[in-house]
Amino acid sequence: MKTRGTALNPQNRFQPIATDRQTDGDWYQDPDDELNPDSLATEVTNDQVRTIISRNQSPDLPFDQSINPYRGCEHACIYCFARPTHAYWDLSPGLDFETRLIAKPNAARQLRRELDKPGYKVSTIALGVNTDAYQPIEKQRRITREILEVLAEYRHPVSIITKGALILRDLDLLSELAAQGLCSVRVSLTTLDNGLKRVMEPRTAAPATRLKIIRELSAAGVPTGILAAPVIPFINDQELEAILEAAFGAGAQGASWIMLRLPLELDELFRDWLQRHFPQRADHVMNRIRDLRGGKSYDSRYGTRMTGTGPYAELIRQRFNRKIRSLGMDQYETAPLRTDLFRRPGGEQLNLV
Repeated sequence: MKTRGTALNPQNRFQPIATDRQTDGDWYQDPDDELNPDSLATEVTNDQVRTIISRNQSPDLPFDQSINPYRGCEHACIYCFARPTHAYWDLSPGLDFETRLIAKPNAARQLRRELDKPGYKVSTIALGVNTDAYQPIEKQRRITREILEVLAEYRHPVSIITKGALILRDLDLLSELAAQGLCSVRVSLTTLDNGLKRVMEPRTAAPATRLKIIRELSAAGVPTGILAAPVIPFINDQELEAILEAAFGAGAQGASWIMLRLPLELDELFRDWLQRHFPQRADHVMNRIRDLRGGKSYDSRYGTRMTGTGPYAELIRQRFNRKIRSLGMDQYETAPLRTDLFRRPGGEQLNLV
């Protein structure tokens, strides 16, 4: 496949009855043919949301507030931990996740309402954590742009994780926020190999383009680092030092890493991907993943789910730490963004005392 991450569309775990989709539309080239993922057009449904800020209390995450302008992601990364969330919308974590998207067109308006609530407490909002805020449909929808405009108006801190080149469109807003200590960006840099990128995360920006993103954001004064994630045994783990060196050369100030996670349906999707693209090492990869997760494909316990356990996890940690020390890079997290500048335009000033 050239444009889709998976060829599977497994039944979601909340739907007890499986149905066979037989249509004359984009889903099949011919009723007698096997499903052709490359022929699928992206469908987008609008959802007028009642809330837009999600909150979490996870000790593994460096933020407690986040906004996702879209559900599902056209980037089609096979390893995406968010794929299983598509089941909550009666959709498959497979092809549906990357072809049947849900947009939140009233996100900026709802954000303004939530920031205007008297009891709102300011803390950094992480933008595009579950699915990329700068995936291709953002070019036309501009929902992320509208959210940033509201955050700039309210002088609210925001951190962004992306692998989409479209972020450079919003350099004016990002540099304005950064000049006030209100913005930081992490570029997800998974591989420097174009061939691996094409099969692992087919609709994302090329590695060279992501390095360009780092250069241009850094030159504009936006604190920028990388997320080397996921580290996948025997697939991209050998690139870790090269990724860090390339990112540092492009201006990245800091870095962090996350080990591959395979929750729920993602286990099946990833194993199928391995068999199609790396059949000779598929068993080797999965055996190492199980070594990292106490003999299972996934372990959801806080404190270890992001890194795994055992000798291999410790080796990755040592390699990462040694390299960033030699480069003089910071280990994320970055310095906290400012919260004391928050204001409600034309309304009440937030009391931070």
